[in-house]
Amino acid sequence: MTAHALDQPVKTEVFRPLSLRRRITNNAATIFFAVSFFGALVPLVWVLSVVVVRGWYAVTRSGWWTHSLRGVLPEEFAGGVYHAVYGTLVQAGVAAVLSVPLGLMTAVFLVEYGSGRLVRLTTFMVDVLAGVPSIVAALFIFSLWIATLGFEQSSIAVSFALVLLMLPVVVRSTEEMLRLVPDDLREASYALGIPKWKTIVRIVFPIAMPGIVSGVLLALARVIGETAPVLVLVGYSRSINYDIFHGNMASLPLLIYSELTNPEHAGFLRIWGAALTLIIIVAVINLLAAAFRFLTNRPRGIRFIRA
Repeated sequence: MTAHALDQPVKTEVFRPLSLRRRITNNAATIFFAVSFFGALVPLVWVLSVVVVRGWYAVTRSGWWTHSLRGVLPEEFAGGVYHAVYGTLVQAGVAAVLSVPLGLMTAVFLVEYGSGRLVRLTTFMVDVLAGVPSIVAALFIFSLWIATLGFEQSSIAVSFALVLLMLPVVVRSTEEMLRLVPDDLREASYALGIPKWKTIVRIVFPIAMPGIVSGVLLALARVIGETAPVLVLVGYSRSINYDIFHGNMASLPLLIYSELTNPEHAGFLRIWGAALTLIIIVAVINLLAAAFRFLTNRPRGIRFIRA
């Protein structure tokens, strides 16, 4: 080090305290967001508390989860919602089986392969599909599947309508998760001679999988409580029906709608019990998603991929 360099004054960065205007702005923004958060939390807690208080007796009653309403009189509080829970899970499950592969392949095409007009057209169609109301999707399936092709009203028609509602959410969430994967990982895999399809399957998808699963479950939670498709595309049944292609099939939203016309106190209990049951199912799905994220985010050893 030269003597000239030693003579140079050492520059020290001085941290000045925040000005009064910035402190006031920061405190005001903090108060605003805190008030907004608790303001949004109040109706959520209120709704949950009302549903739990009014539906707890029905949910905890013996036979609620294991019996149907077959042979039960409207004024008699007996039986359960076993048939409706089965119908809800089957309709949403079939919709997930159909929409998840389509959504994943569409997202992979948009992120990894697509370019030009086809990508813009696909993105536009996904955005349009995301804004379609549930009643419009139900009427479209009714006009195509039932009125045009001649099939009867059934649970599979409901699943087709739910696919239209679930597909854009799966595509968008998967697309965003794939874009978050660093390009350096892809380039390193290509430099080692790994094919592109194997890079996507073995590197990109495992990294993005927690977010993809969360998006799929979010889409499932959205469609599991839809009422318009079940009102238009299938009739209500008080007993369980295992055939998704023929006959009426109950679901929790359809059971709630049907019991609204029951003036008896038993109908009141069934309505709130079915609402609480639906909330419990959605909560369980979200807990499963959280558990999956926790398990998949744990550190793992390095795996070697053969080209």
